[in-house]
Amino acid sequence: MEGSQVRGKNVSVIGAARSGVAVARLLQHYGARPFVSDKTAADKLKAESQTLNGLGIEFEVGGHSERVYDCSLMVISPGVPSNAPVVVEARRRSISVVSEVEVGSWFCRSPIVAITGSNGKTTTTTLIGRILGDAKKEHAVAGNIGTAFSSIVLELAPAQTAVLEISSFQLDHCETFRPRISAIMNITQNHMDRYEHSMEKYAASKARIFMNQKGEDAVLYDADDEWTGKIIGEARCRRIPFSLHRVLNEGAYVENGQLVTRLQGMRTEIMKTDEISIRGPHNLYNAMAATLAGQLIGVGVASIRATLRNFKGVEHRQEFVKEVNGVRYYNDSKATSVDAVWYALQAFDTPIVLMLGGRDKGNDYSRIADLVRKNVRAIVAMGESADKVEQAFRGIKPLRRAESIDEAVLAAQALAQNGDVVLLSPACASFDWFENYEQRGRVFKELVRNL
Repeated sequence: MEGSQVRGKNVSVIGAARSGVAVARLLQHYGARPFVSDKTAADKLKAESQTLNGLGIEFEVGGHSERVYDCSLMVISPGVPSNAPVVVEARRRSISVVSEVEVGSWFCRSPIVAITGSNGKTTTTTLIGRILGDAKKEHAVAGNIGTAFSSIVLELAPAQTAVLEISSFQLDHCETFRPRISAIMNITQNHMDRYEHSMEKYAASKARIFMNQKGEDAVLYDADDEWTGKIIGEARCRRIPFSLHRVLNEGAYVENGQLVTRLQGMRTEIMKTDEISIRGPHNLYNAMAATLAGQLIGVGVASIRATLRNFKGVEHRQEFVKEVNGVRYYNDSKATSVDAVWYALQAFDTPIVLMLGGRDKGNDYSRIADLVRKNVRAIVAMGESADKVEQAFRGIKPLRRAESIDEAVLAAQALAQNGDVVLLSPACASFDWFENYEQRGRVFKELVRNL
């Protein structure tokens, strides 16, 4: 089914959160009859219920009734797993199941730049948006970054560029989604609970970002990343790599301390890497991908250079909070995987007191053991996974346990010495103590500011 085929059709939307309400509104605009269903209790969906009532869209909360199957199309929100009973039953009944991003793309008249990856996608998406904005190029940033793609589609003009952060959950149910430019930042162990603990299945999900690209469409990819290398050969479009470790005939790389790009034979020195404001090797990858995207869209080098020099990063991603008694505090609450922490531990050149733990997602902490030995002074273990964190690092570094985020901040303060960094980089989801990683980060920042 495509956009032209939804008029007059019953469409069930599973999930009444941000993307669910947005896609229901979009479908209604194009003549479909959306029905929104969410298993969450009514008292937690008051705002969404009010919005849907105002739009005249029928909905149910507190569970999925038989009515959700009275449709020819089911649209699921990113938080709904592919193996959820409602999805499994829909497929058994031969109902087409797609994501909100897929539906948004049916009605989007603008070129799409789509970014995915286990780590770095939010920073890269934001940076591309900033590059376009600083160059006065019309664009909108949406997707997994906070604003549902479906909510901006009706306002987008053909001359604008839609810059989208796309998660693997959104890609799982894409069928015809075709970006003009896509980017895969990396593929590292993450969300294993959603992919049957199979890296092959997780990587296959990421590969869906380029599966419909062809001809002069382009996929940007990390040439240094093992799992990306395993899937990139499937792309049927222009493949443009970026690398920190080798000079490339096409793409972006570092040479003699300079960020360099080479596109269609033209070599361009962008700037010295130490002039790029966001720090750490992982942020160089982000800068390379964003630079390539900017050049492909037609932004001049001088403008890209100025943006890279001034861009300060994204909230909850190695965000500087405050210096207290010679100790710098950083909020990296978005680091919800071990690999995200692996990148963060390489971003600082002073000893780190690491605040680690939360709701575990099948983490293997051996990946960061060497970096912990080298760069970490002490660890504060917190949240549901405190036992696992303690088992992983007992005897390697001094470790304290905390029963609340307040205790964790005070423990980190006590362990830190003058010149150190205290880093909240949990490697875990936040749902044991918080609604989301944003709330965790905001609470951490407030506690630090009150030290």
